[in-house]
Amino acid sequence: MTGSDLLELLAEVERGTLTPEAAAARLATLPFEDLGHARVDHHRSLRIGLPEVVFAAGKTAEQTVAIFSSLAADGVDVLATRVEPATAQAILAAHPAAIHNAVARTVALRQSAGAGETKGHVAVICAGTSDLPIAEEAAVTAETFGARVTRLYDVGVAGLHRLLAVRDDLKSANAIVVCAGMEGALPSVVGGLVAVPVIAVPTSVGYGASFGGATALLGMLNSCSPNVTVVNIDNGFGAAYTAVLIARGAAHTRQ
Repeated sequence: MTGSDLLELLAEVERGTLTPEAAAARLATLPFEDLGHARVDHHRSLRIGLPEVVFAAGKTAEQTVAIFSSLAADGVDVLATRVEPATAQAILAAHPAAIHNAVARTVALRQSAGAGETKGHVAVICAGTSDLPIAEEAAVTAETFGARVTRLYDVGVAGLHRLLAVRDDLKSANAIVVCAGMEGALPSVVGGLVAVPVIAVPTSVGYGASFGGATALLGMLNSCSPNVTVVNIDNGFGAAYTAVLIARGAAHTRQ
């Protein structure tokens, strides 16, 4: 339940179009719903502005569908990440309106009252095509939660002219997510070109000495661009979640 949902619920009670008992029934699962294997946090949108997200890795298809369905019943936009194909099909069977992105390994259901609106602009960049799964996870996350997303892929530092060619797209964003493996240099370059927060995502892409993304992680943590901050290896979701909050704040400030 979002803040606007709660206000509308209270307004209905005040107008007499909804009984207090019916309102209490709707609020019965707040702040969480105990499914036995999970306690679904229906209160999260009220606390931080975005709903809980289902991390499907390590969960059975049945568990994932149950959590997804619990969130969907609350009327919020629902996102599941790191979804295996069989689990994705199980979610889609229960929620035909949901969308599966096989590259991002996500399933998203847009259904909130403001699902057609955008709040803020997030650019998602990746250095190379091998970084696409993480970049797409970030892009889908940002889109699901209402940001306008610009995808700028395969603009790594090995061909810097490719990045400079999209410089105007970078300048229009409220926040930028940059996904890169190998030595992880791209976020520092982007950070030197823009006046907005840059969220760097090291990916587990590279040869042996990349150590599964650790080299990119350490390089990004040592960035000389002071507007660059870093999330964990392959965490496109976490980067986008933060970028959405930044973009919303920037959009609200302009209003």
